[in-house]
Amino acid sequence: MEVIGLNENNAKIVVVPGEVVTEERKKLGQHVYLHQGRIYSDCLGMARIDGDSASVVPLEGKYVAQAGDLVVGVLISEKFAGYTTDVNHFYPAFVSKKELPENLKPGTIVSAKVAHVNEMNELELEQSRVFYGGDLISVSPVKIPRVIGRNGSMLEVLKRGTGCSMLVGRNGRIWLKGSNVGLAIKAVEIIEREAHLDNLTDRVTSFLREEGRKAEAAKYA
Repeated sequence: MEVIGLNENNAKIVVVPGEVVTEERKKLGQHVYLHQGRIYSDCLGMARIDGDSASVVPLEGKYVAQAGDLVVGVLISEKFAGYTTDVNHFYPAFVSKKELPENLKPGTIVSAKVAHVNEMNELELEQSRVFYGGDLISVSPVKIPRVIGRNGSMLEVLKRGTGCSMLVGRNGRIWLKGSNVGLAIKAVEIIEREAHLDNLTDRVTSFLREEGRKAEAAKYA
């Protein structure tokens, strides 16, 4: 049985917009569409056949908000009823002061859940939380699923291998805090650069172990 979108080793391959992902009957996942019995990609990305479903994981793109997303943002300005917040979206989001009652300054890092996306693509946030200290980095939003990993596996590797606290937003923002933030950033850069490759978790795990050995050896040098 031939599955278009995978090579002879059953590995994911890159597809372009309009390219066939599979000719088999499958449930439609993200970034695919059905035409005359074939499933096509609507973007540049990695074809993925997972059981009875077909989808494409984009290799590039902007954050497209959905209700329920966890995002990490930065307060831009204070309004009478709340705060304008940059969440790496088309428009700034709004956080009510009922969510963040304390007097906060622009530049404060927060996390929140997307409560609503209106017809103008404007966001309303809820369940907000303030972060003090730490660092904020940005990656392509379409690479975030790889940073998190299946069932949080990659994120667990990053936390365990660096000892850092991390919060990953679906909008491409990542908050980090700890004594080894530099190593965490290097690992995230590997994930972003190699997101289209297989066995990524194993490579990141090996990288962090090797860096850990180097750091341990340096103590006794």
